Amino acid sequence: MTVSNVNVFGTLYVVATPIGNLADISFRAIEILKSVDMIAAEDTRHVVMLLKHYGITNKLVSLHQHNEDKASSVLLEKLRDGLSIALVSDAGTPLLSDPGMPLVKLVKEAGLDVVPIPGACALITALSVAGMPVTQFSFEGFLPRTSSARKAFFAERLNHTKTWVFYESCHRILACLQDMVDVLPLDREIVIARELTKLHETIVKVTLSEALALVSANENMRKGEFVVIVGGAEEDGKQLMTTEQEKVLKILMRECSIKTAVAMAVDITGVRKKILYQAALQIDQEKDCRISYIGTDF
Repeated sequence: MTVSNVNVFGTLYVVATPIGNLADISFRAIEILKSVDMIAAEDTRHVVMLLKHYGITNKLVSLHQHNEDKASSVLLEKLRDGLSIALVSDAGTPLLSDPGMPLVKLVKEAGLDVVPIPGACALITALSVAGMPVTQFSFEGFLPRTSSARKAFFAERLNHTKTWVFYESCHRILACLQDMVDVLPLDREIVIARELTKLHETIVKVTLSEALALVSANENMRKGEFVVIVGGAEEDGKQLMTTEQEKVLKILMRECSIKTAVAMAVDITGVRKKILYQAALQIDQEKDCRISYIGTDF
């Protein structure tokens, strides 16, 4: 009787690592990192510190944004040969604003096993202590690098009613907040979480204007890695416009009827017609009240 050879493929493990505190790793993750044939890391120089801490000496290979397409094909062949591989990022759960998607996609398409090893994630860590509605939220990753692109990004989300979250670097956090102030209402509630699980961890829940003042005044608040959580706009149709958008509407109302001013303001500001119309009626009512007050004979 002839027994055919069964080709046993390897498994790709997607392993979450600590985002700061080296103790924030599961027993299972350590076991996997010790048992696999190789570890694919975003930055081998960074991950080696974690591996040394836990006495892990497995082979390290590099998988970063500049080589991941080519490297993913090579790693897929290693899996086909029966080798097991752990995918890790510099910190936290891989693929959340980190390299790794091409590899996972290739392995899934090839019908091989991809196994998650859950653990730390800066996004979820920040949300858990934000004190904001998190039943539904959107994660936006890292923001655009230029001011104009960031302002366009914020304008698109001005009237979003759900909580939204993004990552930001120490080099751009101040400029980012300055752009937010130009677009979003100053009293919009936000959470700034920096250096999560590290020695200088800071988590503050403030208004947007307070956040800008805090980061501007305190150099330490411009250091580290940031998660920024932004509260959604009001859901009852009374979403606030920015000061600049309201100013545009008022200027138009001096020269035009309410209907025409609102129509023009929609084109200029991008704010929804319903919101602008309600604001115009409020402005008109306040104007009538002032005229009535001035004409009163005491």
